[in-house]
Amino acid sequence: MSAAISIHPSIDNGIKPGLANFAGGTLVCKCSSSPVKVKLSSQTAHNHACGCTKCWKPAGAAFSVVAVVARDKVAVTENGDKLSIVDPKAAIQRYACKGCGVHMYGRIENTGHPFYGLDFVHTELSPDSGWSEPGFAAFVSSIIESGTDPSKMGAVRGRLKELGLEPYDCLSPPLMDAIATHVAKASGALKS
Repeated sequence: MSAAISIHPSIDNGIKPGLANFAGGTLVCKCSSSPVKVKLSSQTAHNHACGCTKCWKPAGAAFSVVAVVARDKVAVTENGDKLSIVDPKAAIQRYACKGCGVHMYGRIENTGHPFYGLDFVHTELSPDSGWSEPGFAAFVSSIIESGTDPSKMGAVRGRLKELGLEPYDCLSPPLMDAIATHVAKASGALKS
């Protein structure tokens, strides 16, 4: 495979291991003035590359890198008035900065949801080092819905494996690619 296939800037050159005794840090949005700051008072878990079309990704990234942390370990410490929910109907209420568009955290309010109590965060927004490293890739086929050519999916999965990230999809990868291709064509993200 080739390093020319970009997954995400924070992992394209290899994955830096997290620190076992890391106790948290601060996420900072991309605004040059009055940035939103969110304090995480513990290490994250289940960090992964996510191909879904809902997660925030930096420009040019095929995947987001997202982890979870206990909801009671998340506190907005500065400029919370700049946050708004991206899609109030989504299962994960993603709080984004109205200034720069960065998703600061995602919260599930449905107490019946299997992930209730966990918030989704992008530790790449932190200047602190030691966060848990990505351990797998999820919703890999969904990058087709963002416009990735379905014929490149074998190479994308190969690159993920080179990085040490096992790619996961429901059903077989070709079936998930077919479903995602259908959705992408219906939405106009992928031309016929």
